[in-house]
Amino acid sequence: MGYAVLYVAVLVASTATAGSPLRVATFHCDMTPLTGEPMVWDVPLKTVLDPLLAKGIIIEQGNDRYVLCTLDWCELCNDSELWLRQKLAEAAGTTGERVAIHVVHQHDAPYADAGAYKYLDKTDPPIARLSDAFLERAGQRLAEAVAAAMKDMREFDQVGTSQAVVERVASTRRLKNPDGTITVRYSTGALKPELGAAPEGDIDPYLKTITLARGEKALVRLHFYASHPQTVQCDGRATADFVGWARQTMEKSEGVFQLYFTGCSGDVTVGKYNDGSDAAREALGRRLLAAMQASVRSVRWQKVDRLNWRCAQLILPLSKLEAYSRNKLLTRIGDPKGTPGSRIYLGAMRLSFIDRIQRPLIVRALELGDAVILSLPGEPMLEFQEYAQEVRPDRFVAVGGYCDVGPGYICTDGAFTEGGYEPTATHAGVGSEAELKRAIREVLAVDPK
Repeated sequence: MGYAVLYVAVLVASTATAGSPLRVATFHCDMTPLTGEPMVWDVPLKTVLDPLLAKGIIIEQGNDRYVLCTLDWCELCNDSELWLRQKLAEAAGTTGERVAIHVVHQHDAPYADAGAYKYLDKTDPPIARLSDAFLERAGQRLAEAVAAAMKDMREFDQVGTSQAVVERVASTRRLKNPDGTITVRYSTGALKPELGAAPEGDIDPYLKTITLARGEKALVRLHFYASHPQTVQCDGRATADFVGWARQTMEKSEGVFQLYFTGCSGDVTVGKYNDGSDAAREALGRRLLAAMQASVRSVRWQKVDRLNWRCAQLILPLSKLEAYSRNKLLTRIGDPKGTPGSRIYLGAMRLSFIDRIQRPLIVRALELGDAVILSLPGEPMLEFQEYAQEVRPDRFVAVGGYCDVGPGYICTDGAFTEGGYEPTATHAGVGSEAELKRAIREVLAVDPK
């Protein structure tokens, strides 16, 4: 599996040629691993509850093409993200910085990180990871789906924006105590009555929807909501979880292609409302679906005849803690008594990110009229979504995170002081907040002053 190195300039902006019609095509592909292939982190797949899909759109104006893809995997990182993005770029006849692949981040799903695999393969015995054969086949199928979709490009001239409150789904993972400490409420927090009774905390209550249409005919809807899409994990089943069910149910009932993007939810889960039961998952799905339906009923339309695409590079600072040293991480990976999460995520994947640190991450923004789709890397904390919407109050800013999850969590500086889970699990260090906010301002065309 080969990887080409892609660098982008500090700011790359393109405005597609005015006068050429805007066109869109949709694609989808089953990306479910084969039985026995490992999911997160090394549990072999035993049962497929529902397929893990890659779904996306190609937008074209003149000779310029842009790809937005969502993938029902937990993580796509570093060299693996670059490899798949380049395959889609080649299939679409465009460049790598004009492709954004967002994982939806379900946890009964696989992860891919070629840089981490190099370390896992050296352990004795080697730690299980997705096979190269499966990855090659899956990447080729997805590229073929993109190429085939371009034979069915359809013109659109309207963009619709809408939003609706999502009732009883999201809740903060960081419950702040009177003494300033943090109580962590994980995704199955409702198993503990006191965590289920605690307030929702800081969330973005809105599901945002962007619709592309030809006249009054909707062609595709893109939904954005900030919460971990996780009710279960690591149990040998494959599932797109409650968000996948809501997305596909909406598509079937409406007859319109639907995409779902997970927003800045590094510190937001469904923990207040989820105890890991089937009943809880089904209820979360119904409430998310209700918000999608409500949002679609309130669409505001705007004529659109051109797009703007901007991307900025992002290099995040690394932690200076001794625990992040290469020797410490190699010891962690090789420890046969360590948990899979410790050896894989906090060991090999952390080293993989350190190895690629000088190759920038990319922050992207697609602007269609007043609608802006902001694509962010990593697992950004909610603060970054709120910040993006605050600096462009004149635009309908919909945020999708989880493009290249190489850095893991992207935390505010304050989170490192407060403690809690996220600062212990990030691969990046203090100072990440300023760098990501700078890149957000650049792609949203905000005066740095």
